[in-house]
Amino acid sequence: MDETYRGGLELLCDSKKIHNVNIEQQNGEDKLTMKDLLSWIRTNLIKERPEMFMKGDTVRPGVLVLVNDCDWELSGQLNTSLEEKDVVVFISTLHGG
Repeated sequence: MDETYRGGLELLCDSKKIHNVNIEQQNGEDKLTMKDLLSWIRTNLIKERPEMFMKGDTVRPGVLVLVNDCDWELSGQLNTSLEEKDVVVFISTLHGG
């Protein structure tokens, strides 16, 4: 699965914009969901200030999430099922000035 961070979010991941990740299912689950991915990201990719990316179990307001170029709000948000070749993009829509 590929993940891309844009709009400044890459700064939270050692300034790397694209990550190719392989996440093993936990607790005998047969499907990986966005909730699982976000938990994995918080633990494994975010190097500093996770509160800039996540609030609770989901992304902060102002972070646009696309799964295969489709807004995750149309596919179930945290319950969106993910497959091996999916591409997930996180874009910050908030900018300081």
